[in-house]
Amino acid sequence: MVSLLPATGMPSVAAPRKSYSKIPDVVEVPNLIDIQLASFRWFMEDALKDLIEEISPIKDFNGNRMELEFIGYEFREPRLSEEDCRERDQSYSVPLYVKARLIIKATGEIKEPFELFFGDLPLMTRNGTFITSGTERVIVSQLLRSPGVYFTVQEDTATGRPLCHTSLIPSRGAWLEFETSNRDVISVKIDGRRKIPVTSFLRAVGYGSDQELIDLFCDVDTVSEHSYIRASIEKDQLIRDTNSALIDIYGRLRPGDPANVENAGRLVNDMFFSPEHYDLGMVGRYKVNRRLGLKDIVAEENRALTKQDIIAIIKQIIRINNGIDHKDDIDHLGNRRIRTVGELIQNQFRVGLLRLERVAKERMSIVALDQVTPSGLVNIRPVVAAVREFFGGSQLSSFMDQTNPLSELTNKRRLSAMGPGGLSRERAGFDVRDVHFSHYGRICPIETPEGPNIGLIGSLATYARVNRYGFIETPYRKVFKELHNHDSRLVGLAVRETITDESGETILSAGSVVDSKTFKVLAKLPERLIPVEPFVSDEIPYLSADEEDKYVIAQATARLDERGRFLDERIESRFGEQYLYEPPMKIDYMDVSPKQIFSVAASLIPFLEHDDANRALMGANMQRQAVPLLRPEAPLVATGMEMEAVRYSGHVIFARNSGTVKSVTSEKIVVKTDGKGEDTYKLIKFMRTNQGTCINQRPVVSAGDVVIAGQVLADSSATENGELALGQNVICAFMSWHGYNYEDAIIISDRLVKADRFTSIHISKHEVEARDTKLGLEEITRDIPNVGEESLRELDEEGIIRVGAEVGPDDILVGKITPKGETELSAEEKLLRAIFGEKAREVKDTSLRMPHGEWGKVIAVKVFSRDNGDDLPARVNKWVQVWVAQKRKISVGDKLAGRHGNKGVISIVAPSEDMPFLPDGTPVDVVLNPIGVPSRMNLGQILELHLGWAGHLLGFKVRTPVFDGATDVAIEDDLARAYVAQSAGLIKLDYEAKDAKTVATKTIEWLNSKGWDGSRTFDDNYPGFGRETCLRLWLEEHGVSDARKIPANELDELVFKLAKEQNISSPIAGKMILRDGKTGDFFDQPITVGNMYILKLIHLVEDKVHARATGPYSLISQQPLGGKAQFGGQRFGEMEVWTLEAYGAAYNLQEMLTIKSDDVTGRAKAYESIVKGEDVSQPGVPESFKVLVKELQSLGLAVEVINEEEKVLPAERLKETPLPEEESELSALASELTSQLLESNEDEEEDTDNQDE
Repeated sequence: MVSLLPATGMPSVAAPRKSYSKIPDVVEVPNLIDIQLASFRWFMEDALKDLIEEISPIKDFNGNRMELEFIGYEFREPRLSEEDCRERDQSYSVPLYVKARLIIKATGEIKEPFELFFGDLPLMTRNGTFITSGTERVIVSQLLRSPGVYFTVQEDTATGRPLCHTSLIPSRGAWLEFETSNRDVISVKIDGRRKIPVTSFLRAVGYGSDQELIDLFCDVDTVSEHSYIRASIEKDQLIRDTNSALIDIYGRLRPGDPANVENAGRLVNDMFFSPEHYDLGMVGRYKVNRRLGLKDIVAEENRALTKQDIIAIIKQIIRINNGIDHKDDIDHLGNRRIRTVGELIQNQFRVGLLRLERVAKERMSIVALDQVTPSGLVNIRPVVAAVREFFGGSQLSSFMDQTNPLSELTNKRRLSAMGPGGLSRERAGFDVRDVHFSHYGRICPIETPEGPNIGLIGSLATYARVNRYGFIETPYRKVFKELHNHDSRLVGLAVRETITDESGETILSAGSVVDSKTFKVLAKLPERLIPVEPFVSDEIPYLSADEEDKYVIAQATARLDERGRFLDERIESRFGEQYLYEPPMKIDYMDVSPKQIFSVAASLIPFLEHDDANRALMGANMQRQAVPLLRPEAPLVATGMEMEAVRYSGHVIFARNSGTVKSVTSEKIVVKTDGKGEDTYKLIKFMRTNQGTCINQRPVVSAGDVVIAGQVLADSSATENGELALGQNVICAFMSWHGYNYEDAIIISDRLVKADRFTSIHISKHEVEARDTKLGLEEITRDIPNVGEESLRELDEEGIIRVGAEVGPDDILVGKITPKGETELSAEEKLLRAIFGEKAREVKDTSLRMPHGEWGKVIAVKVFSRDNGDDLPARVNKWVQVWVAQKRKISVGDKLAGRHGNKGVISIVAPSEDMPFLPDGTPVDVVLNPIGVPSRMNLGQILELHLGWAGHLLGFKVRTPVFDGATDVAIEDDLARAYVAQSAGLIKLDYEAKDAKTVATKTIEWLNSKGWDGSRTFDDNYPGFGRETCLRLWLEEHGVSDARKIPANELDELVFKLAKEQNISSPIAGKMILRDGKTGDFFDQPITVGNMYILKLIHLVEDKVHARATGPYSLISQQPLGGKAQFGGQRFGEMEVWTLEAYGAAYNLQEMLTIKSDDVTGRAKAYESIVKGEDVSQPGVPESFKVLVKELQSLGLAVEVINEEEKVLPAERLKETPLPEEESELSALASELTSQLLESNEDEEEDTDNQDE
């Protein structure tokens, strides 16, 4: 990434990173959300047109009354903007109008084209999402088996020979399944019905005689021991001609119907050869033609079945049975295709249109000809309902994951094998879920969920795209081995063969290089191909999985010279599922980039190549759960994909045109363009996402800055200078510390809390409606019964909370009263009502309050009212929305993670003065457990730590792409330079950012003054030189006098020996001796210290911690409900009972299982006793026991309950006590007791007053 410096003012993009990549970017990262945008564009422009043409014209059942023809459609402007839809909980949609013409056949009258409203069609936003009822949703693309023909093999258990089974799957229509028996009979099943010999089926489609059948397959059915056609003919002796075959098939498909040849012929023809009833689809025809080699025989436009298809399928079955051809791999991506959003909506729309067509036909048959209109025939409800059902209820319509920009992007690029027509979790086996060789460059092998959906949900690889048939393609660089004689690329290449002219005279001998002079001679020859040494071109074709299987493909890391020729004699390459070392002559293509295998999330993990795949999977998934922080910070060690990941998320604002920034406020940026116009960019301020995180854009340019097109103008909550910034760079040490990091727990310094390093903003939305009820109007007001002024102090005169108010649990946000049901009024009440009017009537408080355990600051209030002309649902008069934001600091119990699957929960926030500190006194920020590394095999985190430390000390940021990043030597060189700069006294180990240029220049000067070669030490073209200089310098500092003269091959041994003797660490090992902040003592071993990028995940302790005293109870069992959402109790389950039994804590156990749970009377008495300060009485009978007794009685068993005196308790004693409505009984009791206590206190006070007198 190159720095874009404006002509004046400060640079408004990140400084360039130090790149360790050795492979040039030959192809740019494509538009990452194009899979959504292009598909929806196709639906709007092409698919909808095809659908309307499909049902047009609609004729009545007889076809002689009338005809309704659709002649075009158009979209009008959306009624509301995206912002308005989000605010008002509306759907962002566009009205669809279809032009229709009605022809009345009886009179010949043609009614003028009429515009029919076909409903509102959800419209995709520019970010690839849909807004339905105010929430953003994404349609996940579906990966499912493509229509076509599939040949599988099952071994005969007796003989072990392969027997072919074949399925012909159409897009629409009856399935055909062919199978071979161990007696060589090939049979066919139509739509899963009973098998018939394939020869009977062939006779039915027109091949009547035995000889005709034998002649059809004489070229393939050649093995004398296994004659499949003869065996199939012999199997069905009764059927010998076309007519008998047709009647037989009719009898099987329509049992009970009287069969005749004409009906049977029509049925077979309609079922397979009629485009109306049988459709292979564009994809199915393409796949069938490719697999059966019918490309030039059957046209792609012919989507019904043909006789040639059936014959070719049977020939292929015989070939596979004879071992000549191979079976299909159903998990290969050549056989699985993607249904993107456009196709999924098209399918739903088709369902709605077919229902519409049926209703229109019915209406045509009954309506009077003189009263008919197009709008009277068409009912659009089925179309609207089908589309609404898809967006609201489909398995593939997902509530968008908006935690951060990466999670949005991943959601849009997700592929699901589940959904309608797909697999289910229960039925999906291991093979479907497993990584397949054809996934290479198409589906990421890393990113998939960990739970029951593993392998069923995947992510599109970075460079992958979907072709017109729905197959995934990936780009490759083409390798040329011959060129046309007038191709200028010939200059500088050696020819492989001797080149002669037309007379036979030699122009170039084999191995000679073409220069400009010989090229002119070659160009004059008649057109021909010149064989040259293989070279990799910049021509980049996209290949689908089945096309790729024919070629040998080299890795992107293969070494090339400046002309693209391979430098090695053997190149590591792939061919199908084989991995080979091949000479350059055999290579056909080359990968474009090492990251083309991975998804965006996986390619954001630095040193991915050093991590175990299981941990990389967790790392890729956890980046999506990172909460945007208050002060976003881009990673020190990045992969270069950070800018690409946010480019298409819509979170960052880029300049559309070059120009000068005219004005900047927190709400908008105005740029005066070079074309003398003005571009205005509106910024999003504190917008709540689906997950309750916050999107807040902030400008990164100032007025007067010159900007160029594509430059970053504004950052978002999770970006810094246009780069993804999900976490914070902190100083980490790997060590054990007082047992606080046992089992992956994490120790953090309170410096991180004080400096707000991991503070995040979370926004909750609360809303209330004032409705028109049966008992009267609800009212939003400040005048609420039985509420003190203290609770109303933050409400305005209308009863709505003011913006900026601090609110806590149970605080009123919007005051609301609802009329109660009224009884017959007494004379006194009537008088009061007459005097005071409405004030005296009975109302209850139904105010909107802050939920239990929530707090924050009110940041926005919106009021919609019928009086102001707002469009509200029926019976709703006023609607108030309140947004509350909270700043959450990092605390014990929050979950942190790195990018390598290294996750843990904070166990302690230690004072920074107690934390282990570096030699110069700087305390570390985070302490991680070293035991978490070896068994997890995610060494990427250690390499990130070392390189991050070098970058932090030398003042540069790093770009190390996956599989093409910093080597061990490069990291050691950088650590060495950092040590040298430290020895020179030029840098401190503190938290402050350093200036890379100053540090490098001064360190080089210092080295030169000491007689070392400073320039070479800091030059990356001399790998290992910096390391060697540093080690000699270190040995000198530790008393080795002739360190400069030690041979290079003995240097490492000497360093190792000295480090071991003195229990110190060499400067290139990335370790230091730390001291304990509590005692000041040195730790006994050198400790790995460095800079790591740490994320705070959305699993926050504040959302999970929960406690309850009294609350709602289950109606049947009378036990407290479970879960935080229901304000439930803690479950005291079977195992917990065992623990108390093990300790012999009988009274505790009895209390847990009775008065703290479902002893209704006992718990009420216990509450009473606690309030009165008396001893808690004995527990009674739990409700669950009564339920058990009733269950047994319902089975007809006479269950009796006997007490300690061996007396049978009467049934009345076990009758249910009145069920309290939630906690109303308890609260009534509490208020009664409280009033009694207050009265008794007042009496005591009166007594003391009397005594005083």
